[in-house]
Amino acid sequence: MGKVAFLFPGQGSQAVGMGNALREDNESSQQFFERADKRLGYELSKIIEEGPEETLRRTEHTQPALVTMSIAVLELLREEGIKPDYVAGHSLGEYSALVAAGALSFEDAVYAVRNRGLFMEEAVPFGEGAMAAVLGLDRTELQAICEEVSKSGYVVELANINCPGQIVISGTAEGVEIAGGQAKEKGAKRVLPLQVSGPFHSSLMKPASRKLKNVLEEIELVNANVPVIANVTATSVTEADQLENYLIEQVYSPVLWEDSISYLLSEGVDTFIEIGSGTVLAGLVKKINRRSTVYSIQDRASLNKMLDKMKEEEN
Repeated sequence: MGKVAFLFPGQGSQAVGMGNALREDNESSQQFFERADKRLGYELSKIIEEGPEETLRRTEHTQPALVTMSIAVLELLREEGIKPDYVAGHSLGEYSALVAAGALSFEDAVYAVRNRGLFMEEAVPFGEGAMAAVLGLDRTELQAICEEVSKSGYVVELANINCPGQIVISGTAEGVEIAGGQAKEKGAKRVLPLQVSGPFHSSLMKPASRKLKNVLEEIELVNANVPVIANVTATSVTEADQLENYLIEQVYSPVLWEDSISYLLSEGVDTFIEIGSGTVLAGLVKKINRRSTVYSIQDRASLNKMLDKMKEEEN
């Protein structure tokens, strides 16, 4: 086996009941749900366990819920002595990656992302911003469309560059609609509006980033003991000051996910382990490089499956 990267999912991977099996059979994983409740001062664990879905989908709950789930699952890998050479997280998943890299405490991470969710929600009045996934169009073509539309007064920008042929755009509702229409004219296979409460990862989020800066100054970030691949640059970082700056920039900058995975591949990573809810990131890695070995771990059963496979390969 070559090098290993741990990947942590972002918004959209949440599900009511995620982690229920995990909490039942692992006490050390259960404690993270309790610690999150204590740090936030409300029963996040109950929202994760029972929903309702629309409550969990509110970004100020979704964000700490996904960090809690990821770190609870990470505990299983730690107990097995599985360590990463690199860590990366998609958007809010970067906070889980920082916890995994020892740069941020778990409590501070859930506190920071709860606030991040609230700030992102408040930045643009509901209904004024939008996001859409554009499938089957080249990045440079889509970038050109967004620049043209933005020049005409409707902000729209590339927000998530996920994998070849899958890019999310973000901006004003009009900007996203116009750019989506133009993308179809230029040959995009589909344009899918996303169910989100705001234009995340666009310049319209700058007010949220300023508020987030104040929160990050309250908490302690230290140098990472494992290189973290920053969404903003798609390069590895370990310095605390840089990590903090990138978290602030990340709110209004595109998530360079495809570039991040390409960077990890160039560094000799051949095994990617998605840690937490869902299998979104595993799917994206496969679209970027089919030959990569990819696992998604959500509970003891999926971990055991991975361990069996690893043993087989050793023999």
